[in-house]
Amino acid sequence: MDLRRLWRRPYLLLTLTALFWSGNFVLGRAMRAEIPPVGLAFWRWTGASLLVIGFAWPHLRRDWPVLWRHWKIVTLLAAIGVASFNTLAYTALQSTPAINAFLIQSTMPVLIVALSYLFFRDRVSGRQTLGILLSLVGSIVIIAQGDLEMLRSLAFNRGDLLIFIAVISYAGYSSLLRRRPAIHPLSFVAATFILGASMLIPLYLWEHVRVRAVTPNLPTLLSILYVAIFPSVLAYLCFNRGVELAGANRAGLFFHLTPVFGGGMAILFLGESFYWYHGLGVPLILLGILLATIQER
Repeated sequence: MDLRRLWRRPYLLLTLTALFWSGNFVLGRAMRAEIPPVGLAFWRWTGASLLVIGFAWPHLRRDWPVLWRHWKIVTLLAAIGVASFNTLAYTALQSTPAINAFLIQSTMPVLIVALSYLFFRDRVSGRQTLGILLSLVGSIVIIAQGDLEMLRSLAFNRGDLLIFIAVISYAGYSSLLRRRPAIHPLSFVAATFILGASMLIPLYLWEHVRVRAVTPNLPTLLSILYVAIFPSVLAYLCFNRGVELAGANRAGLFFHLTPVFGGGMAILFLGESFYWYHGLGVPLILLGILLATIQER
């Protein structure tokens, strides 16, 4: 598909976003012994900045006066959508199982709706509300593997509170994206990535000296490359454009596709099986997204 046509298709862009994000929590949990949380966040955004800056530089030079005039909102979006969200999430995953993180993240669409109403008095229709609830149920069915007892037996800890704060932070980013300056997409992601990475420098140095350093090996390098390319550069470009075209409330629903893609990857690459809860959860998520995103006639 022509990239210009893709750039005009918000729901395809948001679906790609969910695909790119689907491995983020799993990798953050799996690599916690080799890469401390702030180190992973810092090198993720440093890597993403280096990857994007060459493409963004001509646009950044042209957009600099606009960026300077709107430095407050750009800095806020970098703080809550880049620096804090991922650092809090990776810190939480040191002690929180990935299943807890996915469950808490499934509240993201509800929080985006709540913050959009709080900030801008955006309202949702009854059909959109039903769609959000259906996709939420489908997401939980897949994450819990259809076992209600698993949900009852989950032990929540301080890390879960950090995940919830991270989710609130990103819900705020999603809601406030409409206030970003009218500049080229590459200018915006480059500016927020660089600002976000810069904000993490003091924490990274403290962690490196006082806690532990990043373990320099091939799995560490590949993990940083993965999070810099897919959940960062590609996902943020797609998500920001999706929010621009479809609005934050509709875009938030696509977070519920992350366990769908995560389960699909496990089946394709890890030899895991397709179970009944996949067959129940996936249609519920897709029906919910369909109900919430089809325009009223």
